[in-house]
Amino acid sequence: MKTSIATVSISGEFPEKLQAIAKAGFDGVEIFENDFLAYDESPRDVGRMVRDFGLEITLFQPFRDFEGMPEPHRTRTFDRAERKFDVMQELGTDLVLVCSNVSPISLGGIDRAAADFHELGERAAKRGLRVGYEALAWGRHISDHRDAWKIVRRADHPNVGLILDSFHSLARKIDIGSIRSIPKEKIFIVQLADAPLIDMDLLYWSRHFRNMPGEGDLPVTDFVAAIAETGYDGYFSLEIFNDQFRGGSPKAIAADGHRSLIYLGDQVRRRPGVTSLSVPAMPERAAVKNVAFVEFAVDEADADQLTAMLKTLGFRRTQAHRTKKVDVYQQGEIRILVNTESVGFASSAYAVHGPSAYAMALEVEDADEAYRRALALGAEPFSQPVNPGELEIPAIRGVGGGLVYLIDTKTQLGRLWEVDFQPVEAGEDPEPAHLTTIDHVAQTVAYEEMLTWLLFYTSIFDTRKSPMVDIIDPAGVVRSQVIENAAGSLRITMNGAENRRTLAGHFIAEKFGSGIQHIAFNTDDIFATAAALRANGFKALPISPNYYGDVEARFGLDPELTERLRSENILYDRDEDGEYFQLYSGTFAEGFFFEIVQRKGYRGYGAANAIFRISALKKQIRPEGMPTV
Repeated sequence: MKTSIATVSISGEFPEKLQAIAKAGFDGVEIFENDFLAYDESPRDVGRMVRDFGLEITLFQPFRDFEGMPEPHRTRTFDRAERKFDVMQELGTDLVLVCSNVSPISLGGIDRAAADFHELGERAAKRGLRVGYEALAWGRHISDHRDAWKIVRRADHPNVGLILDSFHSLARKIDIGSIRSIPKEKIFIVQLADAPLIDMDLLYWSRHFRNMPGEGDLPVTDFVAAIAETGYDGYFSLEIFNDQFRGGSPKAIAADGHRSLIYLGDQVRRRPGVTSLSVPAMPERAAVKNVAFVEFAVDEADADQLTAMLKTLGFRRTQAHRTKKVDVYQQGEIRILVNTESVGFASSAYAVHGPSAYAMALEVEDADEAYRRALALGAEPFSQPVNPGELEIPAIRGVGGGLVYLIDTKTQLGRLWEVDFQPVEAGEDPEPAHLTTIDHVAQTVAYEEMLTWLLFYTSIFDTRKSPMVDIIDPAGVVRSQVIENAAGSLRITMNGAENRRTLAGHFIAEKFGSGIQHIAFNTDDIFATAAALRANGFKALPISPNYYGDVEARFGLDPELTERLRSENILYDRDEDGEYFQLYSGTFAEGFFFEIVQRKGYRGYGAANAIFRISALKKQIRPEGMPTV
């Protein structure tokens, strides 16, 4: 699979864009004309620079308002085309994109347009160049790739072909089955973009909301599969217009783009009848059995505070690492690791972010296969020296530079708790609080990072993403999406902060980056859990009493149930699938907190309750500018 990206897709100066594109692993680059025109070097020097980066110029674009123009404009369009051809020859590329005409003075007619393209093909052929025609979704006369194909077919010139763009076809819901009848040699290049489903003007939607394949809601995989079935083996190129990307890191966006194409290619090549796509061999997406553990990096003082909180939650210290200062606190199937090492990665994470949940481990079917897939998709590997006799756990860098460990039960990794850890003597153990498993892990990121991490998880692990939800904070809006598997054994809520005055934004500012902000535990009986927590000295997050009168009226709750909820500071929600109960701790280390939930068929995450929880939590964090004690 030959990969390319248009320079317009990422931010930065022209050389910076090329460097990021090459580093991400692309084979080629589309030169967007404005990027070229804003750069001071000659076309020949630009072409040399591109090739020095190990890239091929796959396309020069766009050439606008060409076909069907009345005189004298028609003559002028051919003069402009000749100037474009001059530049292309100096750049060292042979393909130009001609997008369908949007000029109000243009004339319609398939035959008229075909005649213009035949003549343009003749001129291009004299220079060894090719012309690709693309139907813009908002084209004045041609807005459908089927009509563009009619024009190319009638132009009947070997140097004139079709350019297919997923956004233009899918945004207009055009039947992609029609692509299968196009001869592969007449498809000159394929441009790809995804987008969230938004009901708005097509041009505005296209110019501001495109994103990488797999980051939006369009059926891009079906589109590419239809193209692959023609036998097409040319370039797949990203053309992304996105306000968020224009202000982002060129390196990160280019890496996302390359990952999206490789993931897309992997999905398509697994479909029956597809043989033309060559992508790196990799295992299938990893099925996740559970979150095996979450690990905190703390110093001794923070460890005392954290372990005291864990004990009130019913966790007891069960094991200690044989050679490192790492303790295991366990309840049900939940393991929380508390790392107070003064050397190694945990210590470095603490130095940068302060006390934080810097790592989590996912139990998968095959850790080695999951690791190989992650690396094939551009994940950054992590390793550090281990002592003799200890297990080396495969790991990749995740949100905020933290770690995602990969373990399984089919290899020696399944003996982690026997090999690397030893049991400790029972102490003054707290009352078990009936917590069973980790329900979900909530990661808070800057809003502009959300698409990156959604793609990271969904491309590596067998998961799906939920629609975006707006979480209302008194100081703004936080965007939230969930990555989850079908079994519900992995649920990760991604919360994107847009300003530092929100609770999520405060967390990122205090931690100097993104990370895990809260962990939710399951219980089968929220009221039995609440009673056990009280006995352990747990301090529940106080919820405004005004909340309970409203929730009783909204859901028609029995007043006795409402009183039980109020007395235990438990939040309540209901959907078409069932009921949901939520109980929160106070904050630890400027914004981290624990949650206990009970699901009775309910599939959501209590978004309607978020404003009440956030308001209560914000009362516990220090005001901005106040020193820590």
